[in-house]
Formats: sequence, C-alpha cells, structure tokens
Amino acid sequence: MASPSKKRRYEFLKIPYIAVQHNLIYVIMYKQTGFFQFYSCFFLVFFVLFGNQVCAQSPKDSLKVAYFASGCFWCVETIFESVDGVEEAVSGYSGGQEENPSYESTSSGVSGHAETVAVYYNPSKISYQNLLKVYFGSQNPTTYGQFPDFGSAYRSVVFHQNKQEKKAIDSLHSILNRKIYGGRMQTEILPFEKFYKAEEEHQDFEKNNPNNPYIQKVSIPRLERFKKLFFKTADEEH
Repeated sequence: MASPSKKRRYEFLKIPYIAVQHNLIYVIMYKQTGFFQFYSCFFLVFFVLFGNQVCAQSPKDSLKVAYFASGCFWCVETIFESVDGVEEAVSGYSGGQEENPSYESTSSGVSGHAETVAVYYNPSKISYQNLLKVYFGSQNPTTYGQFPDFGSAYRSVVFHQNKQEKKAIDSLHSILNRKIYGGRMQTEILPFEKFYKAEEEHQDFEKNNPNNPYIQKVSIPRLERFKKLFFKTADEEH
C-alpha cells in the first residue's frame, strides 16, 4: 500500500487538467479535495506567469537527432532535408579533439573533426534504419572523403548514441561491406561525443547560394544521383 505522502502526491497530480491554446490558459479543476480553491488559485497564477515557458513545446522536442558525416556538409545537409520525415539538418563538426572548431581548422585537418550533419527527424515518419539507408545510399563509402573533397574533414563517419543505433549500424554496414563493397568500406563507426554547430554562413548553404559553382557542379549532381537511386530502390521494393 502506498504511503500517505505518495497517495497525496498522486492525487495532487490528478487535480488539474491544463490545456494551452493560442496563449489562452484553461484550468479545469476536479473537486476531489477540500483544497479546490487553493489549487485553483495556485495553478491559475502559476500558468499565467509561466505557462508559455512550461507548456510551449519547441518543434524539436518531439524529434530525435542522428549524426552523420559523409563529405562536404553542404551536400549532406541538402540530401537529408530532401527526405520525408526529416525536419531539419544542421551542419557542424564532430569526431575530433579540438574544442569549438572552425571551418578552417576542420578543413585543414588540424581539429581532427569531420564535417558532420545533425539530422532532426520524426521517428513516426522515418525510422533510424531508413536514415542509415539514406546515409549509405548517398555516398561512396570506399573512399576517404567524397569527390572532390578528400581527407579527414570529409571522411565517412556514422555516430551512434545507444546500443540500438550501434546494432543497426553494424548490421547494415556488415551486409554492405560483404555483399556490395567487397570489404573495402572505410566508414568509421564511432560513439557520439559532442557536436559543434558550424558557422551560420554554412547553414542551408545550398538554399542560400543556389548559383554557387560548387553547388552547381557538386552538390546538386550528388543530390540528383541520390534521388534516382533512392526512388528506384523504393519502387523496386514495392
């Protein structure tokens, strides 16, 4: 049997039903205790003062995030944002030793980081396993970088945050390495440690710079190759 204090706490949590809609606060109280008026005043004051901070949910609150590196993050960001279920992709750096790395220290190889993309996705629309298919299906994992960018900053890395992600990565990597790439895959599988967001000018780079020569000659062709492969595969599976 629950102790009196636990029982009171449970009843206290059951008392209010709170709905926030267009900054209007509704508090419906169930008259389950003799403290109805006290609780009514308490919750009304609390949510008038703090309702927006407590109840306003950021769009990212319901999303999960995965971390991938496979060449220039301008390209990778665009590829993932083209996929249904991905809400946002953020360019940054991960996998190295330098704190607060910059574009210059990463591209030169000094920081040890790889250009990495944080992918915010809705797990009710796309699974982590399918994100891995997008990841491996949009690169050449047998090279130390992606044409025309090679070196540590552009190496292929997939970061896992828990045992389930590690298991999914190992499984797909093993199949691809054995059956498709003949043991030549260079993709690194690393535990996630920290992600450093890249400078603002690198965010949504393709959207903001559609006429940039690199975007025209590298990013867009890579995206189109991915789309042809991805949708062809999807059609064949159905």
